Amino acid sequence: MKFSCEKYLLQQAISTAARCAASKSPIPALEGLLVEAGQDIRITGYDLKKGIYTNFPADVAEPGSIVLNAKLFGEIVRNLPDGIVTIAVENGYQTAITCEASAFSIMGTDSGEYPELPAVERQNAISIPQNVLAKMIRQTIFAVSDNESRPVYTGSLFEIKDNHLIVVAVDGYRLAMRKEAVDAADVENCSFIVPGSALADVEKICSDKEEKVFITVGAKHISFAVEDTVLITRRLEGEFLNYSKSVPSEFGIIVEADRDDLMRSVSRVSLIIDEKTKNPIRLSVTTGRLIIHCVTGIGSGGDECSIKNISGDSIVIGFNNRYLLDALKAAPAEMVRIGFNSPSAPCVILPADESDHFAYMILPVRIRA
Repeated sequence: MKFSCEKYLLQQAISTAARCAASKSPIPALEGLLVEAGQDIRITGYDLKKGIYTNFPADVAEPGSIVLNAKLFGEIVRNLPDGIVTIAVENGYQTAITCEASAFSIMGTDSGEYPELPAVERQNAISIPQNVLAKMIRQTIFAVSDNESRPVYTGSLFEIKDNHLIVVAVDGYRLAMRKEAVDAADVENCSFIVPGSALADVEKICSDKEEKVFITVGAKHISFAVEDTVLITRRLEGEFLNYSKSVPSEFGIIVEADRDDLMRSVSRVSLIIDEKTKNPIRLSVTTGRLIIHCVTGIGSGGDECSIKNISGDSIVIGFNNRYLLDALKAAPAEMVRIGFNSPSAPCVILPADESDHFAYMILPVRIRA
């Protein structure tokens, strides 16, 4: 195998595929990247749970394939001078990497030892702009659980319903939901659960472009095709929370607030909270006023945010400050509507325009009198 290509293209491909290379594996080949030279160059990373392959153009003198250690290969290419990189396999699996005056020789592995990525047998397919999907993931992934005792919640629910894509994440303390229209008009209603680790990679692969991401849903795997890059991940199995029945639709108290103003007030009061005690912040809603207060071993802090009362009287309720800030930062609206029922019932953050394209639910924290 021998080919030459721009360093930038090679480095980008290695960086993308290396997201799925195993850091440690009983199969040594999985700690490497599969480099294949044909009409173009394809670089693949795979850890048996998810895999990424990406293609880019190159001048291929001799077709072939080799597996190179992902970390070492990536560090070598990253530190090469800008210019044309030549990679040649010679003397068995010894691989030469040269660029101008820089030259390296590292030992590769037989590509026959690299496991094949699973095929995705299409059951359903949708397309959605890259920038829209990236935002949907970014605005929900913070609520994905990291508790492996309930694997189904370590991923996000993707639901296709009435030509809309709904993404839901829940970790037992909060819920995040985003909804957007999808392009495919003939797509069937379906649902599947995508691991959070795979979604984090999909978000990074997507750019701020309007070019489409093509999502193919199979019986056991899902693929996300983003231009010349494809990520394949297994589906998580299990029964996901029925979010439509879990999120309250009626509230005794409803207020509207400027999202940025409320976020700044919560951030200021959060300065008094340390990681050891993690005291909750106290929200006191009265007519036209939202008072935020917290007392910890460090001291006390308070702030006030102007609101518009839509309905109801007053309430005092406590929240984990980080959970509240995460939801406010993610909410894609300048004005938000917040619904309360009681100090022990969850609050829900919705768009003030009464649309249904996002919802964030947060469970309260018991506060002392």
